Amino acid sequence: MTEPRTNPYSVSVAGIVVDDSGRALLVRRRENGLWEPPGGILEQDETVYDGLRREVREETGLEVEPGPLTGVYQNMRMHVIALAFRCTATGGQLSPSPETSDFVWAEPDEIPSLTTEVFAVRLQDGLAAQVPPPVRWHDGVRILS
Repeated sequence: MTEPRTNPYSVSVAGIVVDDSGRALLVRRRENGLWEPPGGILEQDETVYDGLRREVREETGLEVEPGPLTGVYQNMRMHVIALAFRCTATGGQLSPSPETSDFVWAEPDEIPSLTTEVFAVRLQDGLAAQVPPPVRWHDGVRILS
């Protein structure tokens, strides 16, 4: 018999899609107008890689190949564990979705001025692809020490 779920955390995935020039793809969210990497919450019985591919495809129209894990991010306020993976686009075409209204390929030095601290760090970690990947805590806006 399966025990009832008592862990209040959800797991999300984020695709740090990087082009041949070393720029990262950001999507503008329709619900809040913020720039973020594409991603979202895993569905029931979905693998991490399948969820990553689905989320990026739904939000951007791109097919991606997941690469290395580039960071683990724990949102202490919203109770979400996010896994970020560096990705390479393998097909598809950028197109808006019900969740996203626009896209930008951002140079590394542009990222901090485009997005919140939490997503800027996530994108910079994805571009750096450190081994081992960092594990960070945040409140949804700022990184916590």
